[in-house]
Amino acid sequence: MTFADLALAQRLERTEGIACAQFAAARKRIYPESASTWTERGGAVLTFDGVEAPTTQSFGLGIFAELTPSVLAETEAFFFTHGSAAMHEVCPLVGPAALTLLCEQGYRPMEVSNVLFRPIETSAPDASNNVRVRVIGSDEADLWTDVSTRGWTYEHPELEDFMRPMGELIVNREGSACFLAEINGQPGAAAALLIHEGVALLAGAATVPELRRCGLQGALLAARLRYAGEYDCDLAMMVTEAGSLSQRNAERHGFRVAYTRLKWRREVK
Repeated sequence: MTFADLALAQRLERTEGIACAQFAAARKRIYPESASTWTERGGAVLTFDGVEAPTTQSFGLGIFAELTPSVLAETEAFFFTHGSAAMHEVCPLVGPAALTLLCEQGYRPMEVSNVLFRPIETSAPDASNNVRVRVIGSDEADLWTDVSTRGWTYEHPELEDFMRPMGELIVNREGSACFLAEINGQPGAAAALLIHEGVALLAGAATVPELRRCGLQGALLAARLRYAGEYDCDLAMMVTEAGSLSQRNAERHGFRVAYTRLKWRREVK
């Protein structure tokens, strides 16, 4: 049995940190003039991918090495040098002293999320006969991005300008695989998976409005778990808004909450 302890948190936070860093690496490859970059400080992965970008933040701060004022100052310098606020996703297993330090240094909580995990079994149920899930080919980046964007922006059209460039980065991110779910041959849902040292991060799942409630999301989940198992992963993880529908859906499929995480922000000096 896998316990929700520090060792698990280190694996999960490291995986999401690498996934975030690979956005910056992909952007730098595609747009060499970009200032996107990433580094490590105190065991944490720090990513700058644009001011106010959701991928500009750190993961793992305080769980690989003690969070001291000097370590915190080093992380802040990375963000402040790029003109960005310092933002850290912080696991509660850092302990009260680290959280007190963040408060003393002027940080404020800005976001709450639940990190969920489940073991990966050797097999997963197949999709229904009329649903097919596959990893996209190198020539299908635009198709995957279109399906993903339509799914995400149906209820939030203001995200259109953000989602399309993100789709390009997800498709080009190292260590990542992109999946399409089709029903009777029609592409209707998209999702992604990133693998790091035996952990599969499942993210980015979205379904176009006209094909919702057709079993596409369940098929995507099962396919990604099978894929991860084939690549010797023993754990899958997801991150959701605390108490959300996405969390409930994940728990229905065998995921359980490892911990509730706070995102902290300090404005640029």
